[in-house]
Amino acid sequence: MSKLLVFLACCSAFMVLGASAKNVVCYFASWTIYRPDNGKYTALDIDTNLCTHILYAFVGLRDDGYVSVLDDWEISGLHEMEHLMSLKEQNPDLKIILSMGGWNEGSYKYSTVAKNPATRAVMVEQVLAFIDQYGFDGFDLDWEYPCQRGGEDADKANFVTLLGELKEALNAKGMTLSAAVSGGIASCELSYDIPGVAANLDMINVMVYDFHGAFEPFVGHYAPLYASSLDVTDEQKTLNVAAGIEYWLDQGAPAGKINMGLGTYGRGFTLADPTNTSLYAGTYGGSEAGPYTRAMGTIGYNEVCELYSDWEYFWDDEQQVPHIINGNQWIGYDDAKSIQAKVEYANSKGLAGVMVWSLDTDDFRGLCGGGKYPILNTIKQYL
Repeated sequence: MSKLLVFLACCSAFMVLGASAKNVVCYFASWTIYRPDNGKYTALDIDTNLCTHILYAFVGLRDDGYVSVLDDWEISGLHEMEHLMSLKEQNPDLKIILSMGGWNEGSYKYSTVAKNPATRAVMVEQVLAFIDQYGFDGFDLDWEYPCQRGGEDADKANFVTLLGELKEALNAKGMTLSAAVSGGIASCELSYDIPGVAANLDMINVMVYDFHGAFEPFVGHYAPLYASSLDVTDEQKTLNVAAGIEYWLDQGAPAGKINMGLGTYGRGFTLADPTNTSLYAGTYGGSEAGPYTRAMGTIGYNEVCELYSDWEYFWDDEQQVPHIINGNQWIGYDDAKSIQAKVEYANSKGLAGVMVWSLDTDDFRGLCGGGKYPILNTIKQYL
């Protein structure tokens, strides 16, 4: 073989290894099986070549430390857990991880369990038993958030202790521990001892999204990459992807453990004055619900591209994200262009990869002309 061919072969092998070394951690939201029509999403709709890890969302926690099955019919009646685990037959390298928590779970039960050595021990034991029962490859804790939403001040230290005990037990069995953590700096200051959290996790999934939404009385993009010139206060300047990631790095979290959160959805508003469409314009609440996600103020990328393609499109050069407007409806979301910019940012910081919330709101049916999973495929192309 010539030196040139040897060189090209080595480069090709390096590129394959380099690509596989980056994490693409994808949340599978179990309740999407109940969505209507083109929005219905099941475990068997997952493309096993687009993600390195699938996180099953969610199970809950009881205040005695036991795992709480939030939807028994989805598991036992619809057999979605079996369908999910069958994906390993298509891709034996795929890691499927059990995720516990989420926004609806709140914080009280997690705070109660974490502060008691006995209930922590029960939780570790029960998590491992659940993982063994179904064949998961690890565990993801999405406690939203320590010291907040029903938590207490001691949560910051107890969260680190709980993670340490989980990591020791999981790693001893060759399994991974990850956690979904806030990307908002003010929230992080309340909730996390970041060096302690980082030391006790294998992967840190930073949720750098939901910075703005219908919970505020004004317009703001849910996940701008950078600040806008209209962000004038110190807090406003922190409500963006870059600020959140840089905070975790500056506080001591290793880049090689961080997966940067990306959304396949958006958040929208009903404008108080349809002629004032700028950031921070007044609103009357969330945008109208989409037919699949069926939640005011939240919209899937699949709904935007399939149903709202005739709305007026705007690109924000400062924030590096798009939004669309139709009358008094304003929706900020992520598309392939903004996802590319965010992935390139993650690469520039040497991050471990990205985390995606969530599979079901990408154009998984390929109805919009860009093929199936345009968001996930953009991630795969540029990561």
